[in-house]
Amino acid sequence: MNSITQVQQDLLGRMEQLKGLSDATVIKPAQAFAAQPGEAGFASAFNDVVRAVDTQQHSSSAAMAAVDSGQSDDLVGAMIESQKASVSFSALMQVRNKLASAFDDIMKMPL
Repeated sequence: MNSITQVQQDLLGRMEQLKGLSDATVIKPAQAFAAQPGEAGFASAFNDVVRAVDTQQHSSSAAMAAVDSGQSDDLVGAMIESQKASVSFSALMQVRNKLASAFDDIMKMPL
């Protein structure tokens, strides 16, 4: 249950960050996603998320391998890790698909 609480806290923190971004009064389109000193840009944020999903996939694989080899008898924990990794990957793919479709929509807009 501790890891679920940690995930919930991480999501709440991200939601607060997004809320802070939505409250901004001045929009600078050319600099909206540019990495400023001390700020994370969109590319680095997406890269961090991809690395986090990859880390979760590796920890899930390690837990399953430990159960398969008999080093661990925590089958339930391994299955939970596997499901968390699967959900994370699915969410990442949904975000990627939404970004790709948004980019396509922008490219199709008439000038």
